[in-house]
Amino acid sequence: MEIRQLQRDEFEAAIELSQYAFQFTMSPEDLEKAKKKFKPEQTWGIFDGHSLNAKLTLLPLQVYIHGQVFDMGGIAGVATWPEKRREGMVSRLLTHALEEMRSAGQSLSFLHPFSFAFYRKFGWETYIEYKKYVIPIDKFPAKFKTEGTVKRDVKNISELDQVYQSYASRYNGTLVRDKAWWQERILNENYRTAVYYTDAGDPQGYALYKIEDKQLNCDELVYENEMARRALWTYFANHDSMITKGKFVYVPADDNLPYLLDDPRIQQETVPYFMGRIVDAVAFVQRYPFEQSGEETSLTLQLTDQYAPWNEGVWRLTITTEGHGHLDRVDTSNLSDNATEADLEMGIQSLTTLLLGYQQADNLYKWGRIEGNSESVATLKRVIPIKQTFLLDFF
Repeated sequence: MEIRQLQRDEFEAAIELSQYAFQFTMSPEDLEKAKKKFKPEQTWGIFDGHSLNAKLTLLPLQVYIHGQVFDMGGIAGVATWPEKRREGMVSRLLTHALEEMRSAGQSLSFLHPFSFAFYRKFGWETYIEYKKYVIPIDKFPAKFKTEGTVKRDVKNISELDQVYQSYASRYNGTLVRDKAWWQERILNENYRTAVYYTDAGDPQGYALYKIEDKQLNCDELVYENEMARRALWTYFANHDSMITKGKFVYVPADDNLPYLLDDPRIQQETVPYFMGRIVDAVAFVQRYPFEQSGEETSLTLQLTDQYAPWNEGVWRLTITTEGHGHLDRVDTSNLSDNATEADLEMGIQSLTTLLLGYQQADNLYKWGRIEGNSESVATLKRVIPIKQTFLLDFF
């Protein structure tokens, strides 16, 4: 068995496995388009001679964490032929991917799981959920006369991305989109756009939507301020002769729209979405913006990470008064078997959810996901800034 990147002439083998594993069939036209976009260097496979047994795609992406940009390895398209399953091939691919991400400086990894329990075994953990609303047209937010204007079917990527960046950087875990991502994944011909502009012509909000069978389906409602939000909702409400309801997905988990409605009794659903994982704890902590305080903070952490052994061990976490952190390995060779140097003990999943802001230290301690003394838990909670996690994209 050999693990290696695919070659260009192995597109057919890769797409055949994907179509079988994910139960879809591509038309000849779509196959030709996919072949032109195929980047073999992003797909890793396990081969038995020339036969592709299992594969995954490793995407070089970037995400916002507390307003800063972090390199992230996106795992996608994990697939194995059924007769080759339960032979540890996916485990080997994921372990190899972790090594590749670390070498590439990608200190963080995200994936969309077919099973949360399966990927938890390898160190990934839930880091986001989103809300989904279904709202009858007569319960839409009230119309407002706003300044500025809303323009339909705008395809100017620089304007859309300007609004998106301002919005996405408020959250942890949102994707940094480049031009190719917008063109290939966002501006689908089946969707329309509506952009809100101020009187000065500054774009400050947009919606990505389509209308089918008297239902407005909105996948992105992005706005910089309350004026933009009201203008876009008024635009939607003006479709009252065309639609009976609206379906809104990928809404941030902290969204408060129901409170703003005259009748908040609408259909709501919370959907667990992506999983995240710190790939390289030392590199991630070194760039992470901790809370600033009046004094230096120091804690010892015993970290477990079976599939990324470079993260394993006892570490001293030091955070300066300016909020700069670093991890230094503690030499435990002189300790007895029962001794410990750590104030707190946790797995890589708990550290990930803490630093991404999905969970707080006191809750993880209460649930047994962190062990140690309560004073150290309180200290850790104090130095980690709070920010909502969110993701509008899929890969």
